Amino acid sequence: MSETAPITAAGLRRVKEELKHLQSVERPKISAEIEVARAHGDLRENAEYHAAKEKQGHIEGRIMDLNGLIARAEVIDVSKFKGTKTVVFGATVEVEDCETSKKTSYRLVGEFEADIKKRWISITSPLARGLVGKKVGDIANIQSPGGVREVEVVKVDFEDVE
Repeated sequence: MSETAPITAAGLRRVKEELKHLQSVERPKISAEIEVARAHGDLRENAEYHAAKEKQGHIEGRIMDLNGLIARAEVIDVSKFKGTKTVVFGATVEVEDCETSKKTSYRLVGEFEADIKKRWISITSPLARGLVGKKVGDIANIQSPGGVREVEVVKVDFEDVE
């Protein structure tokens, strides 16, 4: 059996909403598309039918993935960490690169919630693993493709969590 997957309450809500949408909207829509394509005759040379069947396979695979995630989900109540100054799951951490003095903020979330555009990084990423347990003023050595980088923890915040 696979291990649990940490996730925020908001993240789990988004997963359940996506699952509901796939099951109640996308699945019936693709079934209708398959029926329309089937009505066009010979299925061996029917590109619409094959494209619809492929799309159906992707939807069903995603539904299976989401059901698996929900089954393994371990909701972490990050609100209980408010006021904590230690980097843990759910924290928004501002770090300063010791070499370039560039400051960047990241939020540590579950793997499914990770979104680099929002600067939400997976708790299992090398950066997050290097930061967990650190406090403001601590230096973390982070393994990166270019070698080890040193970053200083500038701020630990839980204000933007639900």
